Amino acid sequence: MTNDVLIIVTLSLLIWVAPFIAKIVKLPTTPVEIILGSVASAFGFLGHGDNELFDLVAEFGFLYLMFVAGLEVNVKKLLKTDTKILRAGFAYLTILYALSILVAYQLGMSFVFMVIFPLISVGLIAALSKEYGKETPWIKISLTIGILGELISIIVLTLASAGIQYGIGIEFFTKITTLAIFIGSLALLYYLLHLIFWWYPEIRNVMMPYFDTKEQDIRLSMATLFIMLAIMIFLGLETAFGAFIAGVFIATFFAHKEDLETKLSSFGFGFLVPIFFIHVGSSLPIEAFEKEGLVLLAFIIAGIMLFVRLMASFAFINYFGVKNSALVGLSHAMPLTLLIAVATLAYHAKSIDRFNYEAFILASLMEVIIAMVSIKLLAKESSFQKSKYQK
Repeated sequence: MTNDVLIIVTLSLLIWVAPFIAKIVKLPTTPVEIILGSVASAFGFLGHGDNELFDLVAEFGFLYLMFVAGLEVNVKKLLKTDTKILRAGFAYLTILYALSILVAYQLGMSFVFMVIFPLISVGLIAALSKEYGKETPWIKISLTIGILGELISIIVLTLASAGIQYGIGIEFFTKITTLAIFIGSLALLYYLLHLIFWWYPEIRNVMMPYFDTKEQDIRLSMATLFIMLAIMIFLGLETAFGAFIAGVFIATFFAHKEDLETKLSSFGFGFLVPIFFIHVGSSLPIEAFEKEGLVLLAFIIAGIMLFVRLMASFAFINYFGVKNSALVGLSHAMPLTLLIAVATLAYHAKSIDRFNYEAFILASLMEVIIAMVSIKLLAKESSFQKSKYQK
């Protein structure tokens, strides 16, 4: 009981003070929350050993984060993206995955490294859009291609989960088949709902009215999230993918509720998501820094992930030039949540040891700091000239 009370009080204080500290040190709130979690854990303020309630709330915080990330994806708008930009984007992603696999193979690294190196998450790109503006050319492309990259990353995460858990065998291919059928069903559902809402637009307003005094928009969003999670659990697929798809569904079919994303994000980033990042920090004890070679391995991992993105970003040179293309690559070099998710999955499945797990967590922090500082320096020097895409 005393342990639970201490954890609750500590979490409350850390969630509250994290933004103030982030403002002082001029870093995003996310890495600050992870660092605070690590420090608090070192001093015993987050209990001793595993706490089921803390673990459960932190896991849901991660799923809610994936749900909020899905809210950034409007399939209708995505399908209207300039084909030239999409071609450049697919070239970028192809180079990114090819380089990641090649580097990991040449260095004799395991399958887990090949999965982690090309991961992309749009979570922290949202923070960049607030600072530099959503209409900034490289931010717009970063978000568009980042969404495609995150979709691919989550599919890879689902396949990796099956591969790590079952190995390459009948069960693994069963998971792939199930995933393919599920994605196909989603595509069919999209076109079916698009047709229904086209002919009967009043249904959309009944489900989520403009003037809502009973918070029906929140109720429908939460119902969609939990139903999708239940479906993924039933199918044995990655729940993070289901949370992401639930967000995409709400963003695509209920775009008329312009304030919904803000309402859902405010709750998530104000409560659930910080608990997840603090939990991540608590899994990286201060004593880990004393392990020989840990910091060096983390630097190597972070360095490789930055390198492959900068090389792949040359696919955008015809649209932005070298400097702004580099900004796109750097903005994708912060796949914090997905990196931690794969590392945690691999560690629990004993595909990597504790040393490599801690190196991945530390590398995720290094990437955020290095990428944020580099972007700030490049963005300050760049005049952000209009790209061919704008023309």
